[in-house]
Parts: sequence; structure tokens; C-alpha cells
Amino acid sequence: MSPGPATGSSVGSGAGPGGSVGPLAAPAPGWTVEADVVVVGSGVAGLTAALRCAASGARTVVVTKARLDDGSTRWAQGGIAAALGEGDSPAQHRDDTLEAGAGLCDEAAVHTLVTEGPDAVRRLIRAGATFDTSATTGDIALTREGGHHRSRIAHAGGDATGAEISRALVAAVRERGIRTVENALVLDLLKDGEGRTAGVTLHVMGEGQHDGVGAVHAPAVVLATGGMGQVFAATTNPAVSTGDGVALALRAGAEVSDLEFVQFHPTVLYLGPDAEGQQPLISEAVRGEGAHLVDAAGVRFMAGRHPLAELAPRDIVAKGIMSRAAEQGTDHMFLDGRHFGAAMWKTRFPTILAACRAHGIDPVTEPIPVAPAAHYASGGVRTDLHGRTTVPGLYACGEVACTGVHGANRLASNSLLEGLVFAERIAEQLQPLPRNAEPNLEPVLPAAGGRPGALLPAGARTEIQRIMTNGAGVLRSQRSLATAAAQLAALAAAPAGKPAEPGVETWETTNLHLVAQVLVEAAALRQETRGCHWREDHPDRDDTTWRRHLIVGRAPDAPLTVRTTQTTAFPSTASGPESPQAVPPKEQQQ
Repeated sequence: MSPGPATGSSVGSGAGPGGSVGPLAAPAPGWTVEADVVVVGSGVAGLTAALRCAASGARTVVVTKARLDDGSTRWAQGGIAAALGEGDSPAQHRDDTLEAGAGLCDEAAVHTLVTEGPDAVRRLIRAGATFDTSATTGDIALTREGGHHRSRIAHAGGDATGAEISRALVAAVRERGIRTVENALVLDLLKDGEGRTAGVTLHVMGEGQHDGVGAVHAPAVVLATGGMGQVFAATTNPAVSTGDGVALALRAGAEVSDLEFVQFHPTVLYLGPDAEGQQPLISEAVRGEGAHLVDAAGVRFMAGRHPLAELAPRDIVAKGIMSRAAEQGTDHMFLDGRHFGAAMWKTRFPTILAACRAHGIDPVTEPIPVAPAAHYASGGVRTDLHGRTTVPGLYACGEVACTGVHGANRLASNSLLEGLVFAERIAEQLQPLPRNAEPNLEPVLPAAGGRPGALLPAGARTEIQRIMTNGAGVLRSQRSLATAAAQLAALAAAPAGKPAEPGVETWETTNLHLVAQVLVEAAALRQETRGCHWREDHPDRDDTTWRRHLIVGRAPDAPLTVRTTQTTAFPSTASGPESPQAVPPKEQQQ
């Protein structure tokens, strides 16, 4: 049995995240916008929060890094999970979520998700989203994905669910006339003299009404910035997913948790050992419809590894692919859906069919080469059941947040639902709105205090991705993580020559470096294999020592430290009145 980390132990070395974590070096804001709520991000979570806040009369501003429809939601293929079908129930959805989470889900958060989820999906439909329906009954067509014992995945356009949800929400935001600031990278949180949230600084990339560094002043900030998949060389995440929200939260003094649990999607189109950047996803729904994982000889290898075979939870399938590949001295396997026929590929999976053919592979006539790639961050900025973080006035929802729903491994298609449900709960929490009597929100101070930290040059981004892929990817060990930590620390050492200049690329690289260091530290401390955290040197799950969460945070002007919870439930965020203490989960059957 491995010892747990000491509560309050420092994260990293003086050159790493345990050192000074000041705000990003940036010019002073040259323009300001006043609001009641600023939502950072334009995926399902951000736009849902914005629409609900605006409907209550709040002056709402949406800040997004690219265009409104360029976030991760647009790339979601499989669908959204909810107990909508006959014979299904929230209790069954809960059980599947808890099993996938490998003993680390917060049961109160899961209960919230599965009980409020069905009505949230119905409200999404009323807002304009159109899902595929059965040709015979007219009801929503439901399918299965990995880890689900029932068909409960609603999809749209065959395999374009995220694109349809994004289309509907963007249209609703534009119809309502909600103010948006596009092509804007959020930099840091602003606080007032009492330490409460007072807005954000941001940089608009040369388009629209504003340009350069500015600020949105608001007493409530909702982070919905998505994930951090770009910390690895190969990922399904779009280029904008550089961990900006988590990095901002860490600099602002908010706590993050479970960052070691990065889900690697088991079936990503394999484009060769040197493939980098965003890779085409082969949705789990393909396996849900009956495609088989096979090796080069056509032998199915998941049967016998898990009762659900190819539809086992994603961590188990990813490990199955990696294990079989290692046995055969290769780095990928194959997904065989030739028995679907051309008509099914064209109607059910048109996006995937087009992506495969664009790379010279025809799923109608040949198996698809696949390998795991970084996909989803189960951890993030720690929140309570109302989206409140440990910084008053700062909220988080969607992939940037850690609500406790996913535990050590996200159940397929729970992500869109989580963004939807907890965005609505944040909007409810913000009524009545925290209107500010002083229009200029004075005084406004940098959240981190002190002098800005050093920026990393843009060229370090590729090196960070190489370090993380080699040292903290699907397979991890104390040795690989120690090497990664040392290499990341070396990148932070003062480089020779001219210091990096403030700019989008250096800010993104610096954000990636911070979240990479925290991820590596947490992965090194968790000396067990659980969910999507796979330690080669600690291959067993250790519930006695490690059935708890790692939380990283800091006091003002102090280094980042790590502590553990005593149960699977999170402690109160204590960032607002009546912050509920999550109910400790019942012991699950192992």
C-alpha cells in the first residue's frame, strides 16, 4: 500500500507551479465593458449559462476565444446521454456513471446530473435543437455507447450532435441579442478590494469593435472555457483547448482537482506515429452500432476482457488497445464496421465517413486504423453543486469544471449533459443578480497580486506537448513522470536571450505549461491505477489509500499546494452562502 501525500505539501519546485504564480504579463487594459455576468466560452455550457442569465434580465457578455461556434461542443459526435427511453431511469444512468467513475464520483453530483438531465435535454429541444428520431415511432432515436447498459444516447445528424447543439444555441444567443466578444483570449481574473470577483482581462485578436487588451467588469464570472487537450501532441480537442480557464483559476487562487484523470479516447483515427494536433475522432457510437475492435489478423480482442467487450468504459478499451498493440509490437489496432454497408455509413456516420476518406481510408471496404489520443479532462476547477468555485463570484461549468460527476473516468456522452445541467444551476444561483452599485467596480486589482510571472516563448509549446505525451500519456510511471517534471521545470528556467513578449502564442504556451506541471505532479502523487490514470509501476487500484481526490490550490501570494480529501465527496467551496456539503457516497460494489 502506498502512502498518500502530506496535506498541504508544496507542488513542484521553486521554478515550477510551487513557485510564484503571478498574473500573465500583459499591457494594461485599454478599454472596458460593464456587465452583470461575463461568460467565458461558447460551448454548450457557456451559451446555456448566458441564455439563462440574459433571460433573467442580467447584462450578460459572452467572451469566446474564436468564433461563437468554434468550441469543443461542435466536435462532439456521439451525442448526449439522458434517461429518456422507455424502461430507462435516472437510477440506471446513475449506476453506469458510478461504475465508469471507478469509485471517485461524488454521488450527490451524479444524482443531480441524472435526475435533472432529462428535463434539461427537453428544454434544449424547445430552444431549437433537433435530434434524430425513429422513422416508426417519431420518438428520439437512442443508441448505446461504452459503459451504458441502456440505449440512452440522443444524437443529431447521425454523428453531428455537437454541431447541431452549437447551431441551436448560437442562433438563440444571436436572436436574443446577447453581447459577444469573439476572437478574445481571456487572461486573468480581476478582484475588488475585498477579494471578490470583479471581471476579467482579455485580449481581442484584431477583429470586431475592440482590439488589444481590455477588461470586462462584472461581479460574476462563469468559466466555460473547455478542456486542455492541446497539452498533448495528439488530441481530439480543437486548437483553442489550451487550458486557459484552469490556468486562470490557479492564478486567481481557485482550487482545481482530479487533473491527473485525462481520458484518452480509445478510437481516434491513426495517422502515423508522428501525427500531431487535432486528430479525427471515431465516435464510440460506431461501436455502439456494432463495429468490432480487431487486430491486424482480424481477431477481436476485447471479448473476454470485459462483459461489455467493445462497449466497456473508455479506460478499459484504451488499455485493451494499448495492451494488444504492445503484445504485437505495433502502435494501433483496427475498428471493423464493414458489415454496416455503404448506406448505413452514409446516413448514420456521414462525418466520420468523410473524415476517413479524406485520409485515404474507406470504412465501407476496410477496417479503420485507430489508437488512443487525449480527449477529455475529467478534472478541472473545483465547484459545488451550483457551480461555485472557492473564489467568491467565480463559477465554472463544462469541461473546465470538476463537479465530481466524472470521478476517475467520464462515462461516454455525459459531458454535454453535465455542461447543460450545471450551467442552468449557475444561472439559477445568480438570481437575484449581484448587481454592482459602483459602475466602475473600483478598486479593481489583479487577482494574483504581485508582479507578473515570466512568459514562455511560443516555441516551447511543441516541447511541452512532446514532454507530456512521452511522460504523462496513456501509460505513466514514477520514472516517466519524474522525467516530465524535470523537463517542464527546465523550460521554466530563465532562457538565454530576449524574454518572451506578451502575445496570444506566449500566453497560451504559459497556460499549457502551468496545467502540465500540475497534472504531472498529481499523476506522480497518485500511486495506483484507477480509471483513466494508468500507472505501470502501480498497476492495482488502492481504495484504502487513494479513494479520494487530490486538490491543488494556494493562499494569496503563496505557492500552490496539494491536499487530499478524506472521502470521495468534495468539501464545501465556501464561496457563497449555503454552499452545500456534498453527500458522501455509499460504498460501491467492487
